[in-house]
Amino acid sequence: MPKFLIQATYTPEGATGLIEEGASGRRAAVEQVVTGLGGSVEAMYFAFGEDDVVLILDFPDPVAMAAVSLAVKASGGLRTRATPLLTLDDVDEAARRQVAFRAPGGRGPSS
Repeated sequence: MPKFLIQATYTPEGATGLIEEGASGRRAAVEQVVTGLGGSVEAMYFAFGEDDVVLILDFPDPVAMAAVSLAVKASGGLRTRATPLLTLDDVDEAARRQVAFRAPGGRGPSS
């Protein structure tokens, strides 16, 4: 299952909701949404600094992740970033694939 790193920052309205519900309430809400789309929550941590919450989620496909992202962003309670995560095997496979790429203004793949 594809994994995604989610980094989120609460808006003032979202932070108010977090204070009212508590962290365990938010964890339950996240679990419900993610499992409802066939995914799972691998990790969820609250933080301080630029991000308020960091998650690692598994989804059956990127479309499920996009559906959650749209719903969360539309709520106005969070600003989020989703980063697809690759396994070591994924990167090894990518490194073995031949890619014919020409940089802008370059003559060819070795330019």
